[in-house]
Amino acid sequence: MAFRSRRYRLTGICLSLVIPWTACAGANSAAETGSGQQDQNDRSAPVLHRKVRAYRDLNHNGKLDPYEDARLPARVRAIDLLKRMTLAEKAGIMVIPVLTANAPFGQTATGYDMTVVRDLVETKHVSAFSAMTAMSVRNLARSANTLQQETKRTRLGIPALIVTDPRHGFQKTFGASVDTGGFSQWPDFTGLAAIGDPSLVRRYGDIVRHDYRAVGFSVALSPQADLATEPRWPRINGTFGEDPATVSAMVSAYIEGVQGGASGVSPTGVASVVKHWVGYGAAANGLDSHNRYGRYSSLKAAQLPLHLRPFEAAFRAHVSAVMPAYSIFSDLRLQNRPPEQVGGGYNGALVNGLLRGTFGFNGVVLSDWAITADCNAFCRNGYPAGQRPGIESISAAWGVETLSRPERFAKTILAGVDQIGGEPDPTPIVEAVKRGLVKIDRIDQAVTRILVQRFELGLFDHPFVDVEAAQRTVGADADVATGRSAQARSIVMLQDPNGVRLVPGRTRLFVHGLAAHAAQTAGFVVVERIEDADVAVFRLQAPYQMLHPGYFFGSMQREGSLAFPKDSPELAAVRNAVAKKPTIVDVYLDRPAILTPLRDAGVTLMASFGTSDAALLDVMSGRVQPEGRLPFELPSSMTAVEAQDSGVPADSKAPLYPLHYKFEGSR
Repeated sequence: MAFRSRRYRLTGICLSLVIPWTACAGANSAAETGSGQQDQNDRSAPVLHRKVRAYRDLNHNGKLDPYEDARLPARVRAIDLLKRMTLAEKAGIMVIPVLTANAPFGQTATGYDMTVVRDLVETKHVSAFSAMTAMSVRNLARSANTLQQETKRTRLGIPALIVTDPRHGFQKTFGASVDTGGFSQWPDFTGLAAIGDPSLVRRYGDIVRHDYRAVGFSVALSPQADLATEPRWPRINGTFGEDPATVSAMVSAYIEGVQGGASGVSPTGVASVVKHWVGYGAAANGLDSHNRYGRYSSLKAAQLPLHLRPFEAAFRAHVSAVMPAYSIFSDLRLQNRPPEQVGGGYNGALVNGLLRGTFGFNGVVLSDWAITADCNAFCRNGYPAGQRPGIESISAAWGVETLSRPERFAKTILAGVDQIGGEPDPTPIVEAVKRGLVKIDRIDQAVTRILVQRFELGLFDHPFVDVEAAQRTVGADADVATGRSAQARSIVMLQDPNGVRLVPGRTRLFVHGLAAHAAQTAGFVVVERIEDADVAVFRLQAPYQMLHPGYFFGSMQREGSLAFPKDSPELAAVRNAVAKKPTIVDVYLDRPAILTPLRDAGVTLMASFGTSDAALLDVMSGRVQPEGRLPFELPSSMTAVEAQDSGVPADSKAPLYPLHYKFEGSR
């Protein structure tokens, strides 16, 4: 199995099926509580001894049932378990609610609200959960074990499955990524694309795999295989850019690293969910389809093959799951017919037709979050000016807003979706079956896929994690150092007209947007006045507008113009510095930016994609050479942006810096 070093082996897991039980007992008992000690009071899943093998008696009946037998193939075990499940239990496994933290929003959480969890597990038969809370490594691992203890006590002992958005990058956006916490920090996916090294991305995926399994996560809501062909789109920093070849190579490498090999998810791997099927990055006018005002994609039939290429790479890597886009595809034609004008998770032509039929994908199709939620007046029209948008307005039921909840559930399931993300209530599935909206055979098909994935992950045999091992190994010094190196390497040098060089211990810096302490730690003298400096250093954000503050996601996402305003105080400060001293400017590109004023100012200009001050200073002091090439083109004007086609890569007229650009000067 690729990338299976001793450093990344999951502590507390005995993988052999033929060694004596006494050799395995210590590992399993430690894993049962995650503390290194067996919980003698927990008899909810006793161990059955069968000569040289031991098995967990998940349904507490005192005998070995096929679904408890680790010797059997995942599909055989899944089919046996399916026969034992009630309709309510099947419905419960088809939803993934968001875990509620045990602290108010904005305060530090130490775990999950177990009162809510117990209700979900005991009354709704839920066993999969979405973790969006940032916690310490220890608390993440302990909380995962607590969830496993709850699901262990159920009638069939189906283990908990915990999914997470990316946690190792820089950008933190609700519903897209989570704070790094104790994990190593890496550049955003665009930064990895800028380096362009699949072996590094595979290693990164392997670190993600280890870290996630160590703290109890078993499904990664990544990678984004979307081509970032619309430069105004707010979610570009979660992609590998806009070049189909680069994105395909990076997607494949990441999946292999995360899943533990190239032949599918392994028992110590993490199931990868590739997203968003397909054409999400061709967002009409750059507006994101988390929001009702941005629900359309401009993808056209002629552009579809390019946007499919990264997904084809994911299929070759045997990705475990696929997530459809939120978007309505208003300009697309499939088999010379326009698809139904509904969101991707309701679009049978895209899921059952293209994904299942044309490409033969038979893994789990997981919907994006909240597609079955009611779209209330605030979801449709936004909140009044001055009123803070609330989570009660979150929905992405595009094109099906007027359907009842059972009808929405039925429609997405019939379109080919197996599991519904962000949904806490499975009862509409039960009602849909009872009303004849969905046949039980389709439910059984979906549940079988979900169970096969969970058996492949090894969760039925080893659901618990070792808290102490997680504390020791997650965020290891070597991983932190590699992540910092990747941050520095990903920087793209755009121009260096004056050959500015910084010498630690000698160069005096005036800094703006860069922490003085970081510069001092790197050996530089920081001064308060530009006149006293040798070099001025500026760290800037790519320009953006807040066009829709009355919508929940619109109030957080960066939209609109990619150009600095003419009256930008930051541009004025840079021009003032250039008139006095050599000046270095770094711009964080969460989206492409129009950097014409900075280029014309004659500064040393760099682009970054999630880089700490320390990593940037590694580059400026010459400790690390920047290797990045632009993962997307940088346009020359908003006129060019507005004239380009949202579904075509790198097609703006006369870009200021083309795709894959890198300054090849003396630095």
